[in-house]
Amino acid sequence: MIIIDKREKNSLIISELIEQRQEIRLEFLKVADYIIGNIAIERKTISDFINSMLNKRLLRQIEELKQYPQQFLIIEGVDDHPLYEFGKINPNAIRGMMLSVMLDFKVPIILTKNYEDTVKFLILLEKRQKKKPKEISLIAKRKSYNLAEQQQFILEAFPGIGPATAKKLLRKFGTIKATINAKEKDLIKTKLHQKKAEAMKKIIETKYLEK
Repeated sequence: MIIIDKREKNSLIISELIEQRQEIRLEFLKVADYIIGNIAIERKTISDFINSMLNKRLLRQIEELKQYPQQFLIIEGVDDHPLYEFGKINPNAIRGMMLSVMLDFKVPIILTKNYEDTVKFLILLEKRQKKKPKEISLIAKRKSYNLAEQQQFILEAFPGIGPATAKKLLRKFGTIKATINAKEKDLIKTKLHQKKAEAMKKIIETKYLEK
């Protein structure tokens, strides 16, 4: 049995699993895209991986996966698009994120060619689990964050603002509102790089133009 998050229902993976006569069940999963036994699997296309890396969502998802005894991340589509040639992102930033997932969080990464290759991995994993059946657990929950962490995450959404810088800004200005209203020169006084301060103010002050 492969349990699949209902948000994956439009993916080609489900139709391919059905074509392969694989037993599946759709559930609303709070954590992971697929669960096989007590193994949680997060699947991302290359564009999903890069986007979730940029908006800081990826590491939180990986942290939530750790609620399961075993887990891994699938990055799908390496045949269609070179992983290290996506947009204008420095390839070393991508490599660094992959190393962080594997070394800091101890979560293995599997690169698959396309959705059909992903399906082959899922089916093979399900067959392995049949040899050592375990109770399927759906008890994982999204991690709740305290107010200070939520405030940090808001600032981390700005380009180039990591956890350490977000904390430094909040310690200096006290609130999100005061940080956003701070003048560019005051942001720079906190040792925030000028380009990051300029980017931050541009996002805050530029009128929204929907495309």
